[in-house]
Amino acid sequence: MVQIIDKEVNLEFSIGLHLHCMVAQIPNRLRKVEHSFVLTDPEEKWTQIRRLLDLVIEGEGYLQKLHFLMLPEASLPFCRFDEMLEILEHDFRPNTVTIFGVEPIRLLVYRELLERFREDNAEAIKSVDQDIEGGNVLEMPVNWCCIAIKEATGKLRVFLEAKSHPFHAEELLDKYHDLYRGRHFYFFRSRPGCFNFMTLICLDYLYRDLYSSNIKRIIDHANHLFFTTRQTLDAIFVIQCNPKPEHHSYRDVISGFYGEYLEDTPGVRETVTVFGNSSCETAIEGVSPESGYGHSYVVTNRHHKIGKLNLKELRTDDFGGAPVCRLRFGAETRLFFFNIPPHHELDPRTSRMPLKLHSIMRWTDNGQWEKMPGEELTRENS
Repeated sequence: MVQIIDKEVNLEFSIGLHLHCMVAQIPNRLRKVEHSFVLTDPEEKWTQIRRLLDLVIEGEGYLQKLHFLMLPEASLPFCRFDEMLEILEHDFRPNTVTIFGVEPIRLLVYRELLERFREDNAEAIKSVDQDIEGGNVLEMPVNWCCIAIKEATGKLRVFLEAKSHPFHAEELLDKYHDLYRGRHFYFFRSRPGCFNFMTLICLDYLYRDLYSSNIKRIIDHANHLFFTTRQTLDAIFVIQCNPKPEHHSYRDVISGFYGEYLEDTPGVRETVTVFGNSSCETAIEGVSPESGYGHSYVVTNRHHKIGKLNLKELRTDDFGGAPVCRLRFGAETRLFFFNIPPHHELDPRTSRMPLKLHSIMRWTDNGQWEKMPGEELTRENS
């Protein structure tokens, strides 16, 4: 199974106060090439992302307090990767974490990027080199993401992760349908803010073999942290391009993660899990158009109090009977801006909600993001 690598980062989050997150639920349009998939509309996609970055840079209203920005799996054109990092380094505020999936590349190129950012990825290089020495894999496609952290000092740190879940070559003899399997996840421990978080790519949340699972390893790692330091895993950010975001497998794993059915799991008891998917306008060659993308959501344990809502743009539920509270968004192309609840349970005497939605923005025909008016957000499902 994958290795979990601890990384200490300098983030001056306000201790005990909630943080702010924006999920960009934007469409992916991908087509097949010889070994992988590429974006069919890279310039249009970059325009959409660039307008989003401009919003964050301008920082109107609560956006100046943004701490975490999530873009979907495989959403950034690789040709814009350097430009993206340059914007984050020079224009974003300190204490900001940007998580984004990038267009798939060959392992050879991925290895070069790890070398370029060796200071932050030295442990990952070792495992990749072991795979390279073990066979002719340099042409294999890599589904990967970047976690770009602008520290309190203004320094930009760049961490790379490759998707660990196997591709559909698990069911085919043709090696050219295979996908490189990442060997590591980063466990970020922020100082002095004491907020610990991880990033996964879609099915990495579900993946297991006969004897272990990614989530079990994460729980064990977080429990060890709790018993040795009394710290916990505060958040998991899962980026997706998922046609079945509400498949029962997700509910099953979430139930095990939060349910404490077999053992106590204090290291993850208060973890907030954020699933950021691509929107319903996503189109992937070879995938049925009837499949439903979208429906990003935020999950907390059942002890948090979240009011009952069933609106056109969002609803709250328990994910089909799971031991959780869930805020589930719609499927359209949107930006969702909300706060991440503080790690501790609320005082039962208070009436304050732990999870609060600040705004939802939509993409307009003239190529801009606009805030949706309150009357549209409060419109109930018919």
